[in-house]
Amino acid sequence: MTMKLYFGIHKNMHQPYYRSCDTMYWDGEKEGIFGSRCGNYTTFIADAINHYMNGDLPHAGISSSWSGSLIEQLNRCARDNLCGGCFRNWEKALSAISEMTTADGNLRHTFTSFGFYHPLMPLIPKRDIIKQIDFHRQIVHQTFGVKPSDTLFPPETAFHIRMIPALKEAGVKAVIYDSIHRFRTCKEYPYAGTSEGMLPPNPADQSNPAVNDWIQLQNVWAGSKISPSLLKPEYVKYEDFDGTTHKIIGIPAERYIGNEDARGGYGALQYEFVLGQVYQNILQHNSYDPLHPPFFLLHSDGDNHGGGADSYYHHNTERLVNWIKNDPRFELTTIDDYLKMFPPDESVAVHIEPGSWSGADNGDPQFRKWFSRHDQPYSPDLNSWAILTALQNCIHSIEDAGKTGDAFDSALRLLLTAETSCYWYWTGQQIWDQQVTDAANKAMSVIGNIVNSISGTKDTTPPTIFAPWVTPENPGGLTWGQGNLKSSDKTATVHTFVYDISGVKEVRLIVRTTGKEQVIPMHSQGPYPSQTGTSLTSDYYTVQLPEGLGDTRFYIEALDGGGNVARSSLERIFLA
Repeated sequence: MTMKLYFGIHKNMHQPYYRSCDTMYWDGEKEGIFGSRCGNYTTFIADAINHYMNGDLPHAGISSSWSGSLIEQLNRCARDNLCGGCFRNWEKALSAISEMTTADGNLRHTFTSFGFYHPLMPLIPKRDIIKQIDFHRQIVHQTFGVKPSDTLFPPETAFHIRMIPALKEAGVKAVIYDSIHRFRTCKEYPYAGTSEGMLPPNPADQSNPAVNDWIQLQNVWAGSKISPSLLKPEYVKYEDFDGTTHKIIGIPAERYIGNEDARGGYGALQYEFVLGQVYQNILQHNSYDPLHPPFFLLHSDGDNHGGGADSYYHHNTERLVNWIKNDPRFELTTIDDYLKMFPPDESVAVHIEPGSWSGADNGDPQFRKWFSRHDQPYSPDLNSWAILTALQNCIHSIEDAGKTGDAFDSALRLLLTAETSCYWYWTGQQIWDQQVTDAANKAMSVIGNIVNSISGTKDTTPPTIFAPWVTPENPGGLTWGQGNLKSSDKTATVHTFVYDISGVKEVRLIVRTTGKEQVIPMHSQGPYPSQTGTSLTSDYYTVQLPEGLGDTRFYIEALDGGGNVARSSLERIFLA
């Protein structure tokens, strides 16, 4: 049997606005950050693809994600001659290489869809996800003269199935996710303990069939085993509270091999040996499917550390090309070429647990990197989410009331900027903990009077509900102890923030188990306490879940003073 393993390369490029309210802020530190990445943001990707073409690799290319905040700042660097003028005509090489095509007629380089300001998409509302993608598409087209692909690389590779309806509405057909979150949804998953860097999977997420081809990769850091048979595009599904099923193609980015590739590409990663293990495992277990052969991405930042080094894109890429030319077992290919040759079976759809890539504190399903200190009396991260939830409701209410204009546009940009995930990343540093508050305060100074004019009888917008989270993560299972795992409390608590410009009348939790539904009132703990001088924030709501319900689904309903009702996404949890 002739078998080939396909893989691709994805590079992520991003810089946030270092001051959410002052996009013109610049200092010596920013000069150094941008100036040290001149090649990354100008010619490096084009150079690598030229190596592919000169090496006669028919399907090879690179996909890359560029935040709008980075593009805008590079345009400014070019305009104002910053960083020694190295960004003059910075987009030229990228525009040129983005016209080159593969043997199948697809682009060698694609700008994937992305969120303009690098938001953590699982934690922002549907309409904001769509706006972030739409605005990003516009600036890519304006800057490079090409349209982004209909594949999305979500910032931080952070994916949750509740994103699928928004992605579909935004025209996204495929989404990249980190492979471990597919592996962990299998029944009988071989959890690796603390070395995995995450708690055991919640049993409610383990809804996919068991597989038997687990392998511990050698000569690469791998905190857990992987399943090569699952490294292929598949349809992923999400069921809403009303029973509607939404599906999208999920493209795996291999966690451990991608992480190793980020150290410097060929040389840092022993491609033949590491990918050879995957190849041999598929042969050994007779798991090769010629209609859907293995394909995965090596995903990493394209402007940091080894994966962003000059050597990665040049000398090490030359060595990669020479290896591929002489090893018929492997094919470096683009996402579009693979999907054209081997479209996934739409009649089969799987579940993927939430989470991001390993660079975000191992990318756990609870997105704890963005919930730092959630279990303490005050969390700067929760403070920012509470404020952001309130600002989202204000902006959405103005938009729904048709009161748009210059003030709205200004406030909307501040809102979308405030959704930048970086503002949660370095918790405990006041400059970052303050960013969301500063954006919200400035926005409200512009639109406060408009909000006041529509609150009450003119308000048609339901409350804004922040994505709910549950503590402990695995009720009755295992949780973190002092450097190890310990038994977890069986009693689970659901947490959320809710805000409405006309006031919140009622918040309740709808809990579903097989053949049964319960409605449980949620309790307001009052406005979340703030230490950043905010002008608005949301109320913090909690409720305890019943014990012993087993595999459980739940969602939140919130009613405002005008009778407008909001419903959250449908969530899952196992209650021991």
